[in-house]
Amino acid sequence: MISIVYNSRQYAIVAYPAHEAFALVDRAGSRSLFVQGAVAGELRRAIESLPDEQRCEESVDALLDAYCAGATRPIVLH
Repeated sequence: MISIVYNSRQYAIVAYPAHEAFALVDRAGSRSLFVQGAVAGELRRAIESLPDEQRCEESVDALLDAYCAGATRPIVLH
């Protein structure tokens, strides 16, 4: 089952549990990044490693900015 696991003004994270994968969508930059397997696990651990008192939209978005830097692809509508 596909589900949105994070949703902010800047980013959305869509989980694909059957494939051990996430799609990261950068709304402002119109970019996306698909990560799977060990890379998806690293992303999950990075988000979970944020202390509870710091786990807010601003800090998660900052982590995703750094994570996606240079790795995302433009979203193209057909």
